[in-house]
Amino acid sequence: MNTITVIGSINLDRTIRVKQMPKPGETMHTKEIFSAGGGKGANQAVAAKRSEAVTNFIGAIGNDESGEMMRELLSEEGIDLSGVQTLEKQATGQAYIIVDDQGENSIMIHSGANNAFTPQQVKEHAEVIKASDFVVAQFESTLESTIEAFSIAREAGVKTILNPAPALEDVPEELLRVTDMIIPNETETEILTGIQVSDESSLKAAAEHLHQLGIEAVIITIGSKGAFYDVQGRSGIVPAFKVNAVDTTAAGDTFIGAMSSVLEKDFSNLEEAIKYGNKASSVTVQRFGAQPSIPYKNELK
Repeated sequence: MNTITVIGSINLDRTIRVKQMPKPGETMHTKEIFSAGGGKGANQAVAAKRSEAVTNFIGAIGNDESGEMMRELLSEEGIDLSGVQTLEKQATGQAYIIVDDQGENSIMIHSGANNAFTPQQVKEHAEVIKASDFVVAQFESTLESTIEAFSIAREAGVKTILNPAPALEDVPEELLRVTDMIIPNETETEILTGIQVSDESSLKAAAEHLHQLGIEAVIITIGSKGAFYDVQGRSGIVPAFKVNAVDTTAAGDTFIGAMSSVLEKDFSNLEEAIKYGNKASSVTVQRFGAQPSIPYKNELK
């Protein structure tokens, strides 16, 4: 059983369902409105935990009702929240999500406490990081804190997994130097490498570019086609499962959390782990909401 430590974002998601995306200046009626647990970091932690990994979290919430709700939801999952700080002068992160009948979404994020916790807080939980198999991070919280966590992990021989989302124009080199595995989508890959991915040879070229930055394992998610991987001289595409998607929110997060729960530290079973992650995310997209849609291991058997 893997031990996963996630460093990153905790958001309360407020989702609005509509028939189609509104045009600028347009007013329309909604079909449904609901709140649920979210944030890329928290979603990845929930996915790992529901696939039976021992899961820890390092991050922050505000001293408000949303923070209370998120602490309660993540505690109920059985995630260790000793690394989650409550910040007095910050609001808990929130995301406002519009989902249309095609399952496409549009998301606006208020970072709040996610962007206010510090490398010092990470250092206080260094022992948790050192006792992990994998440390997972995204770009919805402070980069300095992620660099600190990955540096501690690298020194202790703990593998680091970076999901470079939402996309950043300038990713610090010091972060890439301590990243063992990177998991961008097609858009994020182009921003990171300058290579537009359109076929397997361009995927391979983009992966090579990322390897040259010192990253051992590359997975590029390619939507409904599945995921391309390139590690230790092995590469290929693991196809996605064909399903009827109603809401793609948290699909990528589910993939990463579930995959990391079964991945070997030497990446020897990467293809099987990707297939498992694909299966988990194929269930997620058939349901509404972020964390409510993430499957449990017994559903995937």
